[in-house]
Amino acid sequence: MSSVQNKPKPVVLCILDGWGFRKEDDHNAINLAKTPLIDRLSKEVPLGYLATCGLDVGLPTGQMGNSEVGHMNIGAGRVVMQSLPRIDTAIQDGSFAQNPALLETMAKLKTSGGTAHLLGVISNGGVHGHQDQTSYLANILKAAGIPVIVHAMLDGRDTAPQSAAEFLTAFRATTPGVQIGTVLGRYYAMDRDNRWERVQKAYDAITQCKGETASSPDQAVANSYAKKIWDEFVLPCVIDGYEGMKDGDALLMTNFRADRARQILHAFIDDDFSGFERQVHPKCCSYLGMVSYSDALAKKMGVMFAPRDLTKPLGEIVSKAGLRQLRIAETEKYPHVTYFFNGGVEDPLPGEDRILVPSPKVATYDLQPSMSAPEVNERLCAAIKSGNYEMLICNFANCDMVGHTGDLQAAIEAAEIVDSCLQDVYQATLSMGGQLLITADHGNAEEMMDPITGLPHTAHTLNPVPILLVNGPDNVTKIANGRLADIAPTILDLLNLDQPTDMDGQSLIRRDDD
Repeated sequence: MSSVQNKPKPVVLCILDGWGFRKEDDHNAINLAKTPLIDRLSKEVPLGYLATCGLDVGLPTGQMGNSEVGHMNIGAGRVVMQSLPRIDTAIQDGSFAQNPALLETMAKLKTSGGTAHLLGVISNGGVHGHQDQTSYLANILKAAGIPVIVHAMLDGRDTAPQSAAEFLTAFRATTPGVQIGTVLGRYYAMDRDNRWERVQKAYDAITQCKGETASSPDQAVANSYAKKIWDEFVLPCVIDGYEGMKDGDALLMTNFRADRARQILHAFIDDDFSGFERQVHPKCCSYLGMVSYSDALAKKMGVMFAPRDLTKPLGEIVSKAGLRQLRIAETEKYPHVTYFFNGGVEDPLPGEDRILVPSPKVATYDLQPSMSAPEVNERLCAAIKSGNYEMLICNFANCDMVGHTGDLQAAIEAAEIVDSCLQDVYQATLSMGGQLLITADHGNAEEMMDPITGLPHTAHTLNPVPILLVNGPDNVTKIANGRLADIAPTILDLLNLDQPTDMDGQSLIRRDDD
């Protein structure tokens, strides 16, 4: 067996999803948690802070970041213009209405005489979609004489938990004459963890009017609130007057984030679908997406805003240098350390291994704040000690996924579990003479109460995130403040690899002679 001295000294990046920085302790799960390792490292090793929102990650000013955006910026090593402002720009300059993929779907609907079914999140959260873009699309179709029905996926996760009525009122005000056919909590319609029993409820409501019923969208929300069931968890509800989806209709997905759109799209589109038994499967004349949701889905549906190639992301540079890399996360964040981190590329790079740890099958993660962190931790540490990899990328999902529940005590427990896991990662990295970067993609758990409403805060935040460098080069004196796009150049610096001109981020490492 080869000795440790003969094995590569790895660079390990741990992304603590949802671990933001806020000085105040009130309702701050990060500060209130017992996190001895992070506390000690914050005093002993280089520490900086990174911007994760707005223009610093390619979003509009004041728009909170999210996991997709964060991982894409981290992996790309540059600020990546995101779908939200890109689509908004197309609306403003008039090119949206002339989009070839949209015009093709409209032509097919004119021929079939079918209805356009718009499926999208109705909120201004801007993480998975935006209701203004859905209303704009609905009005284009309506003006062309095409019947339009909207299937309103309620948020309550990237927005306040009880804000659906406000968003529905605003949406209907901008779309007079447009029918809302169903109201669906995103818990059902936007699952990404293969909980097909949830997706089936949304699918059945849309295709065959099966589910709860209400006289209006507002009544659907009110009925749910009366049962103490808030926006995210509203059971799929059919609104009076809706008669289901028929052959010749079209399905238009208006969400612009891929991970939570994929499953329900597969349920509608795939001929060989096996997630659940479909009692009906309407033959749509067209499927259209605001963006590409996966390579597989892009072959079966039109795409309005195709992905822009991100040349030479971090993983590609490491791969072409002949180095080996590992990506590891549990199900909830697996696409982020793979697909999004690689700039929207599905397939692993040469020399890139991937480990997917299944997320636990619980209704909400406040019921199991540990999630699958212990197994992620165990397998990451084993991979570090194996000496098989020069770069390892890991995501611990707990603080974000538990933070989204609004349960402060559970979020505190989540932070403590992550810190405990990091202790093992820290020891494993040091045992190999490696270097450990600890950071996050955006905040969440550090702000668990809305200071204005006093209600639980379940969304991401605008706060910066910490970045710590453990066991860095001897001449490194500090880590500079920056933004997520600076992480990839920092890792290349640690790996002694040249930064490509495609990356405009800057290494955060500051040395004695700088």
